[in-house]
Amino acid sequence: MKTIKGPAIYLAQFLGVDPPFDNLAHLAQWAAGLGFKGIQVPVTAQLIDLEQAAASQTYCDDWLGVAADAGVSVTELATHLQGQLVAVHPAYDLLFDGFAAPHVRGNPQARTEWAIAQLKLAFFQPLYLDNIRARRFLQRRDRGVEVAVLLKQARKLRPKLAFFLLRHRSLDRA
Repeated sequence: MKTIKGPAIYLAQFLGVDPPFDNLAHLAQWAAGLGFKGIQVPVTAQLIDLEQAAASQTYCDDWLGVAADAGVSVTELATHLQGQLVAVHPAYDLLFDGFAAPHVRGNPQARTEWAIAQLKLAFFQPLYLDNIRARRFLQRRDRGVEVAVLLKQARKLRPKLAFFLLRHRSLDRA
């Protein structure tokens, strides 16, 4: 267990409009000041631009540098809410709409498509391409192996999300 570092903190519960809860730089400094070594960052426009992260290694390096400058490491991009929005029972549409981007609220089909796109961007963005397992996964050509690896990683995820991953075997950046 020599490689485990910590402690880390999940930032979503602290997001707000006032410092130190208003942006990544302030949250990272705040967490470091409390003695945390890592931060789990929720995927929200307030903290990261996923489309830019998926398109630019420079953006990712700069973004990770904000956390590093504060003395913490980004341990994970958290996509809990986007994962839940992939499959929402119609009885809960209004309750879950608040978790989606404003332009897809009130439209369950658009909300689901938006959530799937967000998950794809979060999964394939370059932030973790230095992670050897991610690099190996992305280099695999055999779709059967790729799906098996993805599903093995998805065991922790909700069953409906695992089903989504099975249906969308050819996940790509598009």
